[in-house]
Amino acid sequence: MAGHSHWAGIKHKKGAADKKRGKLFSKIARQIIVAAKAGGGDPDMNLTLRYAIDKAKAANMPKDNITRAIKKGTGEIEGVIFQEIMYEGYGPGGVAVLAQVLTDNVNRTAAEVRKTFDKGGGNLGQTNCVAYMFDRKGVITVPTEAANEDELMELVLENGAENLETAGDYYEITVPVGDFDGLKKALDEKGIATDFADVSYIPQNTVPLDEKTAGKVLRLIDNLEDNDDVQNVYANYDIADDIMEKLTAEG
Repeated sequence: MAGHSHWAGIKHKKGAADKKRGKLFSKIARQIIVAAKAGGGDPDMNLTLRYAIDKAKAANMPKDNITRAIKKGTGEIEGVIFQEIMYEGYGPGGVAVLAQVLTDNVNRTAAEVRKTFDKGGGNLGQTNCVAYMFDRKGVITVPTEAANEDELMELVLENGAENLETAGDYYEITVPVGDFDGLKKALDEKGIATDFADVSYIPQNTVPLDEKTAGKVLRLIDNLEDNDDVQNVYANYDIADDIMEKLTAEG
């Protein structure tokens, strides 16, 4: 099982999120509200809601915040209506970028996202200008100290995984969306710790970047993620580990 590792990008996103914990809570609350509105407030019957709640717990979001967001989604508490949109465009170096948004004001958000692309040396495109370059997959990372590679390989293959590879101190597992929940449960039942588990958009091919261009791309992604309406940003860059570490250290 082989393929391009996405863990460097995930670590960068996690680091940025850790610095903006209050903003992260707000974004996860929106995900919970939308999931509860679409599929009801019972996580046992609403898989999307369960994923959002798991994400909230992993981020140490207070239980009261989670409960309040669910009630807003089900209508027990009055709340705003959010619309889900995927903005697409290109960043520096021709990198394809997806910005997943939940907004209560489409006109405001569209203008802000376009401005961020423009200032970041990119440009906002039309629907499906780059989305076709990505596949929607589950991504799970397991610290190498948490599992034996051969045993982990056997377990994930039995539960639908497509790919397992070592990325530094972590195993990175890629799994079809339909098998994501079953694999996550199997890992939990075996007591195998996971550091990251989410459904993501994985690029089919990547664009290698030099240090200068990589810095511009990461700044664009950080600025997009700084927008309260932007939930996730995905891009098809490939940045060498030494360059990523240097840029991350520089902040």
